[in-house]
Amino acid sequence: MKRATVLAVAVLTLLSAFVPPSGAVTPDEVLDDPALEARARDISAGLRCLVCQNQSIDDSDADLAKDLRVLVRQRLVEGDSDQEVVGYIVSRYGEFVLLKPRFSARTLILWATPAIILLGGLAYLMANARRRKTVAEAQPLSNQEQAELQKVLRSRDRDS
Repeated sequence: MKRATVLAVAVLTLLSAFVPPSGAVTPDEVLDDPALEARARDISAGLRCLVCQNQSIDDSDADLAKDLRVLVRQRLVEGDSDQEVVGYIVSRYGEFVLLKPRFSARTLILWATPAIILLGGLAYLMANARRRKTVAEAQPLSNQEQAELQKVLRSRDRDS
C-alpha cells in the first residue's frame, strides 16, 4: 500500500512538471473572441502585479491584478492596439508595471549595470594578473644579499 502511494505521488509530481500553470484568470474574465483573449494573455504576461511584484498579473490572485486583467480586456474590446493598452497602463501605474522594462535614458543605469560590473571584474582580474607577473619576475639577489643569505643559513644550521 505504501509503495503504491509513493509511486502515485511520484507520477503526479512528474506529470505536474509538464503541465503549464493555469494562471489566475477566472472564467468570467475570459473573452469570447479567442484572438482577443490570446492578445490579452500576451499583454498581461508582461505586466507586473503591483501587489505581488514578481508575478505577472496573469499569474496573480491579487484584486489589483484582477482589475488590471479586466482593464486590459476592456481596452482590447474597445479596439486599442497592444501598444496602446500597454501605454495606457504604464501612463497610470508607471514603468514599474512592466516586467521587462523598456530601454530609455531613465533605465540606462539598469541596463548598463551588468556590463559595468563585468568590465570592472575583468579589469580587476587583468590588474591582479599583471601584479602577480611582476612579482614572479623579481630581480635576482645581489652578491651582498647572497652572502648575507648564506651567512644566515650557516648560522641556522649550526644552531640546529
